[in-house]
Amino acid sequence: MLEAAVDALASQNLSAEALPLDQTDLGAVEEAFETPFEIVLNSAGLARHSPAVETTPEDFDAVMNINLRSAYFLSAYAARALLKAGRRGSIIHVSSQMGHVGGVDRAVYSATKHALEGMVKSMAIEWGKSGIRINTICPTFIRTPLTEPTFANPERLAWIMEKIKLDRVGEVEDIMGAAVYLASDASAMVTGISMLIDGGWTAG
Repeated sequence: MLEAAVDALASQNLSAEALPLDQTDLGAVEEAFETPFEIVLNSAGLARHSPAVETTPEDFDAVMNINLRSAYFLSAYAARALLKAGRRGSIIHVSSQMGHVGGVDRAVYSATKHALEGMVKSMAIEWGKSGIRINTICPTFIRTPLTEPTFANPERLAWIMEKIKLDRVGEVEDIMGAAVYLASDASAMVTGISMLIDGGWTAG
């Protein structure tokens, strides 16, 4: 998939390079961010849904490790490189509407996303004077191969459709505009915010 993305960019006469790494390997992440990147978008995430009383410590740690710990240090390493180089930049995390509400069998997942939202606000305050912006994109349920089992569950699908006011589930394309906006100078005055792409879920 990474190589396909590189090939697609190269076909547009753009320079691109794939750098596979395990985002939970903080040493590898730190090394990757020795070079400053002016735009960083983190979409790594993990969900292990279950009733809270059935959550195992192993599942809790795994979800926290990907969704929060790795996001925290990726942000810190990215910002550190920009600060050292005296450059401005935009750090974007794909969070979730579940960073603003709760959900059935989603106590651990929601905990990580609520924490991510607070983390981003604090980092925005810390790095703002240096021109480093950090924001989140908070999608509703997006149709991907990973979410198909959820959509295949009639009870879950009914719950989702009841909450989404625009009467459809999200598509990957629905997130693209937000990502381009937060990466570009069009959002030069935007930091520490959550861009909700939730079809009205969190409106009430």
